[in-house]
Amino acid sequence: MVKHDGGLDSGRVRQLWHLLEPLHAVLYYAPEVFEEAAALGYPTEERWPSYFPYRAAPLGAVDAGRVTSAFYSFSPRMVAEHIDPAWKTADPEALLRARVRGVDRAYHAIFGDRTDSSELAEAAALARRAAEAAGTAGRPLAAANAALDWPQAPHLQLWHAATLLREHRGDGHIAALLVAGLDPVESLVSFAAIGAASVERFESRGWSPGEWAAARDRLTVRGLVDADGTATAEGRELRRTVEEHTDRLAAAPWQALTLQEVDRLVELLGEFWVAVLSSGLLPSKTTLGIGKV
Repeated sequence: MVKHDGGLDSGRVRQLWHLLEPLHAVLYYAPEVFEEAAALGYPTEERWPSYFPYRAAPLGAVDAGRVTSAFYSFSPRMVAEHIDPAWKTADPEALLRARVRGVDRAYHAIFGDRTDSSELAEAAALARRAAEAAGTAGRPLAAANAALDWPQAPHLQLWHAATLLREHRGDGHIAALLVAGLDPVESLVSFAAIGAASVERFESRGWSPGEWAAARDRLTVRGLVDADGTATAEGRELRRTVEEHTDRLAAAPWQALTLQEVDRLVELLGEFWVAVLSSGLLPSKTTLGIGKV
């Protein structure tokens, strides 16, 4: 495995992402969080009307163009559909309070008495140290979340750390895509081409069939995908390079911990990762490509 900053290899960096991502993603799927969104006036028949304002709230009441830029792979039309009315329903401060209340309730529902355990508190302290060491230059979503006050309760600190670290990684992933010359829709087409998720799953990002086909044609001209949308050897290598670059950019915060502390955090997170996955809240298939890249 390639070694990155802090002595961690890419496999360890990716493992930490895999463990922390579900802890963050509770925000977008837990019924308790939907209830908080509904109380503010957001539709909750599907997750997108609350997903966009919840995730964008740390940025402030920004317009759809700036959210599209930060989120990258979503269709501008889809972002505008949900962001244009978002701040008329509730202001970002109300959303920030609602998401903390929702995660608080959701974590208690998922973890039970373990929410207040010493093991969770220890994991939170370690994750917080890494999160506080995450550089935010050129990383708008990481910077916005880093500017928020830390919650007092350890389980909410764990969630906030997971959120900051995942947005730090996501900002770095966008940088890697830009270096690779993959625009927003091309990034999805190339990802589907290596089997990270189905084309149908990526349709959730709001691109039209025509936009998808045009992106596939552009990648075909570059020799990255075949006419049927399957990645060529060059396409697979480019995606490997993107993921390697993403891991390298995500490694720096872990310099704040010793290798032994990283190992301890991995050990501690295991039971909480299992609890979230066992809850059935998260979809079994996502567009993240976990386990595929």
